[in-house]
Amino acid sequence: MSNEDQIRDLLTLARDTSITARTRLVEEIADLFSERETVLSQHERTMMIQILEKLIRDFEMSVRHALAERLAEEPKAPTALISILANDEIEVARPVLMRSDVLRDHELIEIVRNRTRQHRLAITLRRDLSESLTEAIAENGEEDVIRSLLCNANARISEATMEYLVDQARQVDSFQEPLVGRRDLSGPLAKRLMGYVSAALRVRILEQYDIGENDLDDALEHIIQDLSTEEEPAVRRPKCEQFMGAAGSKDPVWKLARSISEERKIDAPLIIKVLRRGEIALFEALFGEFSRIHPPRLQHILYEEGGRSLAVVCRALNVEKANFAPIFLLTRKERNGETQPADPRELSRALSFFSDIHVEAARQVLRRWQRTPDYLNAVETIEASYNCRQKNPPKK
Repeated sequence: MSNEDQIRDLLTLARDTSITARTRLVEEIADLFSERETVLSQHERTMMIQILEKLIRDFEMSVRHALAERLAEEPKAPTALISILANDEIEVARPVLMRSDVLRDHELIEIVRNRTRQHRLAITLRRDLSESLTEAIAENGEEDVIRSLLCNANARISEATMEYLVDQARQVDSFQEPLVGRRDLSGPLAKRLMGYVSAALRVRILEQYDIGENDLDDALEHIIQDLSTEEEPAVRRPKCEQFMGAAGSKDPVWKLARSISEERKIDAPLIIKVLRRGEIALFEALFGEFSRIHPPRLQHILYEEGGRSLAVVCRALNVEKANFAPIFLLTRKERNGETQPADPRELSRALSFFSDIHVEAARQVLRRWQRTPDYLNAVETIEASYNCRQKNPPKK
């Protein structure tokens, strides 16, 4: 049968509104667009597209679905027709959204932004997703859609989008497992994610098992350190460098503080002596070595209003009250400026608080503050989220 005869038959079928005729019409036209069938001329192709575009919205859903299934993997399927099917009800759109290579990024992004969650889920299952498309999907913020995206190994995700999703994993547990499994996760983001995963695991372990917080934190923190050093199989950094971090270990003042700690024991009198001389950077580095607390938490503790955190640290480190007082006053002087001496009442309150602190309790707090910033921040974020959920449980 010639192409002209086929077209006449198709026009006859188009006038028939029965489901049987519509189904046959879809099959005939799909075959004509297929590479396996006779090649249509441009005029014939245009005519077929016009017939379908006029009729498709009147087709029953089962017929539209059948057409979508037939054209989903046809590289020569007409773009306009595929676009109509992709924006149809999800039962019709799904095969096209998942499998059609005819759809371009700008069309898919438009569907992501304007169609339903089910349309977005279908798009996450495509064989290939560009960075611009995955960014649009991530921006939508739907948990199950993003999880499906992360589970697609063929989805290309930019570093910026990946960083956003890793940060979201602090509150969204379901992101953590698929993120861990992605091969395109960079080393720094993998290390950050390990902190979140460990912190989330920590909450569940503490709820279910009788184990001390510090013992559990020691174990989890060591796991993170071991995993993060696997990427750099050279020499493990000295303990002092581990606690300072990469930036601190390269700072000349921190190197000097480390050298001093190796030559002699750092104690409160030495710290006070350096502080009296106004060598603030060296004082901070020495106190960091002395307390094993990381910046920027270190600076917060040293200059916090009221000095309670400083009192806790000094009590945990067995600093005598007579030495705590000048450390407190001199750090207040640095915080307030030369022209604003410390308020005597503030000193009195700080000394009273220092005396009332139980040493063992102070040591437990100090041990927590000594942990790596990524792990500690993850723990505190997840604890805050958990406490919020406990106070405001979701309504059933």
